[in-house]
This record gives sequence, structure tokens and C-alpha cells, in this order.
Amino acid sequence: MTHEEFGAHVAMLLRDQPRGTTADLTDFAVAYWDDKRVRYVFLHEDGQDALDEELDLPDYLLDQWEVDFAVWSSEPHYSLRPQLLRWLKAGA
Repeated sequence: MTHEEFGAHVAMLLRDQPRGTTADLTDFAVAYWDDKRVRYVFLHEDGQDALDEELDLPDYLLDQWEVDFAVWSSEPHYSLRPQLLRWLKAGA
């Protein structure tokens, strides 16, 4: 699966979720819909599930995390994150 295909799949699922929802792709990275496109974010390494910094998801990272993403795709799970709502509001 290419980055574009994966992004389109995640976008389709996230658009149906409430604003401020992340797709919990791995234990270290999530994705969210910013009303225009999917964005990917690392979770803070302190284990508190806080959003840390955005990341680009080139094909080589998609390949590296292919197993994690396949597991998520087979059983998607999401989180509603107040921090993301604040990010989105600040960017509006």
C-alpha cells in the first residue's frame, strides 16, 4: 500500500469521526483530519498520550510500520483528544 492509498483510507474513516478524534495507528503515532487532509503526529515519549510533533509519512516509514498499520486497519480504534481540539482551534 502506498502512502497515498493509506492516507485516503485513513481520511475516509476519520471524516466520519467527531472533530478532535485521532486514529490511534501505533503506540507512538496517531493521525487526525484537519478538515483538509490527514496529518500524522508522534505521541510524546513520556507515555501520557500527549501529542508531540507532526511527522511526514513517506513511503519508507509506511513500509517500516506496515505491520502496525495493518493491525490498525483490520481493527481501527480512535481517541477523542482535547489537546487536538485546542490545536485545531488555534490553527483556525
